[in-house]
Amino acid sequence: MNDYERIEKAMAYMVAHASEQPNLETVAAHVHLSAFHFQRLFCRYAGISPKRFLQALTLERGKQLMHSSTSLLDIAHTLGLSGGSRLYDHFVQLEAVTPGEYKRQGEGVEIAYGVHETPLGRLFVAVTPRGICRMGFVDTTNSEELLARLAKEWPHSTFQHSTEATRYAVERLFTQPEEGATAVSLHVTGTNFQIAVWRALLTIPEGQFASYSHIAQALGAPKSSRAVGNAVGANPIALWIPCHRVIQQSGALGGYRWGLEKKQMVQAWELALANTDKTALAPSLTT
Repeated sequence: MNDYERIEKAMAYMVAHASEQPNLETVAAHVHLSAFHFQRLFCRYAGISPKRFLQALTLERGKQLMHSSTSLLDIAHTLGLSGGSRLYDHFVQLEAVTPGEYKRQGEGVEIAYGVHETPLGRLFVAVTPRGICRMGFVDTTNSEELLARLAKEWPHSTFQHSTEATRYAVERLFTQPEEGATAVSLHVTGTNFQIAVWRALLTIPEGQFASYSHIAQALGAPKSSRAVGNAVGANPIALWIPCHRVIQQSGALGGYRWGLEKKQMVQAWELALANTDKTALAPSLTT
């Protein structure tokens, strides 16, 4: 088990046992480390302390959900904005596949792909010259299956395994960008409605939540909550398009294609990190 796997396993354990409020020694023992070594490792790779993660998982998330109605009303005024929005302190630009690109089904497009280990789990990443076109956790779906799905959507593209070409897509999530860093571009295929929903997700502030119905209202289609849910579920780029920030109106988690445990983990990590300096996060994400 490597360090990233230990951090992911520890987070998953805290998610599953949050009601028991496990102490540092208990969580450390679960990943076969001393409390001292585990504390240092967790802070180094996750950017937060285990205690901070557990607090966010329980108390702070509960508070956020209790006050979500106010946050959602504020968010409703900003959803659907064109252009880039703030996400993880980085600018993100979402570009849809053009009709010509869609018709050519990827002909002449080179797609690089790779799998990277992160504190939240292993991520499959694929990029075109225009940006990130796919990102998903591979602990629930293997990378071969994700690659096969991508090849079906881009049947005439050329695929090349290159973790060097895809590394930036992951590192920008977990490290502070340098001064003057360019925007991260997302290159997605979807219907007009799906694109509109994904753009709306990019406007939800880090550490906050929106409901399916409020997104539908903000898009001017208040009766389309179910369609919004389907579009959220079809999100092709995990984390960068933050579908983990969408919850049910009641405050319940709602769905997540990579599992509710993973959704809780991502939400808690993001909440804990929202007010934390990100300059000392994961030192180098591995292939």
